[in-house]
Amino acid sequence: MTDRPLVAITLGDPSGVGPEVIAKALAQPVVHEHGRLFVIGDAPTIRAAVQQVGSTAAVRTIDAAEAAQSDAKVIDVLEVAGLGADFPTGTLSLDSARASHGWVERAAGLAIAGDVAAMATAPVNKEGWRAAGITDTGHQEVLKRMSGSDHVATMLVSGELRCMHLSTHLSLAEACAFVTREHVLQAIQLTHDHFTRWGFEAPRIGVAALNPHGSDGGLIGTTEQDEIAPAIADAAAFAIDARGPVPADSVFNQAIDGDHDVVVVMYHDQGHIPIKVHGFEESVSVNLGLPFVRTSVDHGTAFDIAGQNRAQATSMVEAILLATRLAVGRPLGSTAQTAASS
Repeated sequence: MTDRPLVAITLGDPSGVGPEVIAKALAQPVVHEHGRLFVIGDAPTIRAAVQQVGSTAAVRTIDAAEAAQSDAKVIDVLEVAGLGADFPTGTLSLDSARASHGWVERAAGLAIAGDVAAMATAPVNKEGWRAAGITDTGHQEVLKRMSGSDHVATMLVSGELRCMHLSTHLSLAEACAFVTREHVLQAIQLTHDHFTRWGFEAPRIGVAALNPHGSDGGLIGTTEQDEIAPAIADAAAFAIDARGPVPADSVFNQAIDGDHDVVVVMYHDQGHIPIKVHGFEESVSVNLGLPFVRTSVDHGTAFDIAGQNRAQATSMVEAILLATRLAVGRPLGSTAQTAASS
């Protein structure tokens, strides 16, 4: 692995804000300092976005990932045969949905083969994928399927606050039922393994409680004493520093204050809300459980503002920088707080 790992950036849905935030992000010299970057997508769409945002970068097509040079003055684009089209702007399009899916598959193939060190993804539209007959729900399902990974989880990062999700897209009732000793231990172990790989010698893992006040000793539910606490005890047997269960109204402030390196949360909104409140624009999604690094912006396609030069690029900048850091085992953290977002 070189000091400047090769990172593939997928264009996302070309009808949304993906082209705009990529054009803005790649105009920032800071994103090129530690990685060699290229876009998998449609060169004409990128050229239009570059013009739209007022960038002076040239756009060129490359034949292979290793040809990428990475310079704020030139955006290298690897196209995929059969996926080009006259994509509309600001509306759901089946052509755009199919193209965005194909670009993700191409990036995943390169990552699995070891031809790129990491991938950073712009937003896709899940409704569009479904309408186009694509069976993968989103990025995570594509990457899990193609890599043959057994368990893939989502972590959100905003500055020094990091939330690893036990579950994501489950109903609240299903998510509560998913909080079992086995699942919690699996999440703790997965978190420990990845943080160790990413440069934390002894990661401190705060584990959030499910019930209010951590159940008040069983007065408000028993999930903590029946499932979460036993899982934390099991983790200790593997020399994992897991703490809790900590009431959810306390654990995030503790993490922000530096008491925990990461918080394992019990369901989607328990982690998403503090991340979005703490730093919405800076938030980035990271997958754990894959054999390669994948980061993503933490926002959607925003059809309502696409093509209007209104989208903030902070999350895309953060996703690219985090991908380059993780690819070479540098600790996580906010690396683009001072980068321009528009």
